[in-house]
Amino acid sequence: IRPATFALRAAAERGHTRTAWLESRHSFSFGGYLDPRWMGFGALRIINDDRVEPGAGFPTHGHRDMEILTFVLDGALEHRDSTGGGGILVPGQVQVMSAGRGIEHSEFNASKDQRTRFLQVWIEPASTAGTAAYHERDFGANDRGRWCLVASRDGREGSLPLLQDASVYSAQVEVGAALFHRINPGRRVWLQIATGTYEVGGLVLEPGDGVFSRGPEGGELDLVARAAGRVFLFDLS
Repeated sequence: IRPATFALRAAAERGHTRTAWLESRHSFSFGGYLDPRWMGFGALRIINDDRVEPGAGFPTHGHRDMEILTFVLDGALEHRDSTGGGGILVPGQVQVMSAGRGIEHSEFNASKDQRTRFLQVWIEPASTAGTAAYHERDFGANDRGRWCLVASRDGREGSLPLLQDASVYSAQVEVGAALFHRINPGRRVWLQIATGTYEVGGLVLEPGDGVFSRGPEGGELDLVARAAGRVFLFDLS
């Protein structure tokens, strides 16, 4: 299997939102940030890298027809929604909220003295006007040194269900470790760097960087860690 070819979405080139309580970087157009070149990647619509000040957060608001995934990287995030789902998310836990035909939710930093950082990811569902649902699982250290499937269309391997032909993986990688992922022909892959430094396809990747491949021939993603950290992989139709 030959290595796939990747293009870079540099961290420094992402959109930026800053308020008194929120700092957010946007890999794709979102809110007041609009870039026609970056409207999404297949069904992957949003990757927001959010940092929320202690005690602050997003008050109750609504969404529809979107699969919303949340990954806490530092701190703790308190979630409540109109399905009755909720609780306090910490690193290692993954949340998937299917907005369906309509859902309301809130998210607040659960700490009074520590900033919370999390990635929020939106994936467009394969069909609209579904039933709103909430799923959460603590994957613990299941992703240490390997790709751990955390969300998928069929919920295989204990992953959380998604209403889209997408497989979402998390991995924690130590210095010098290598990970591989086969990209099947016709699939597209987005790799998002949360923390750490890596080499992929001849590129050196820092926190916040993303790389993507959408060649019809497929190939292999080879990742080597220069500095320990966590990465997320989205394998999409």
